[in-house]
Amino acid sequence: MSTDSSPIRVLAIDDHPLIRAGISALLFPESDMTLVGEASNGRQAIAKYLECHPDVTLMDLQMPEMNGFDAMAAILSEFPKARIIVLTTYAGDVQAQRAIKAGAQGYLLKNLLHQELLQTIRAVHAGRKAMAAEIASDIAEYCGSEELTLKEIQVLRLVAAGNSNKQIAAQLSTTEETVKSRVKSILDKLHANDRTHAVTIGLKRGIIDL
Repeated sequence: MSTDSSPIRVLAIDDHPLIRAGISALLFPESDMTLVGEASNGRQAIAKYLECHPDVTLMDLQMPEMNGFDAMAAILSEFPKARIIVLTTYAGDVQAQRAIKAGAQGYLLKNLLHQELLQTIRAVHAGRKAMAAEIASDIAEYCGSEELTLKEIQVLRLVAAGNSNKQIAAQLSTTEETVKSRVKSILDKLHANDRTHAVTIGLKRGIIDL
């Protein structure tokens, strides 16, 4: 772990080499930070964390072999004081809240790395939580909204894939009436006008992804 006089040790986890190269380029000129390791999937992330013992870890969510949520859970179970900043392309409030509940101290959109990465690393290293303003705004907007059940999320994913109620019923081994009931509940909870609107909201909020 760093002291006040030594640089913040940063570990970068992302399956896109260009993102890792961008992070490295941003950190290189900073005298109070140093990149101590990189990884391209969740399994490597855990191994690199054990090897490097970073002060701050930058964690992508969508990765091969093991996703960021699972890698974060594994790291935090052994190192509960680990400071992790989630890096993602998804601005949805649902995914952000899931990440914060999982133990992330920061949540940053990849398109804002150039403006916000350095200050976010410093804030999280200092023990503060940091979140992109756009995400904080979404969380505030949907605060108190009723959450979809796992079965409703399942149905919404199948609706997004273009399935009819009959096709969804067959895939889920249930009745068409049950599917209709779940679709109605989804529309009510998301305040959606129709199925297409519900899918759009589901994608925007990070409830489902394609």
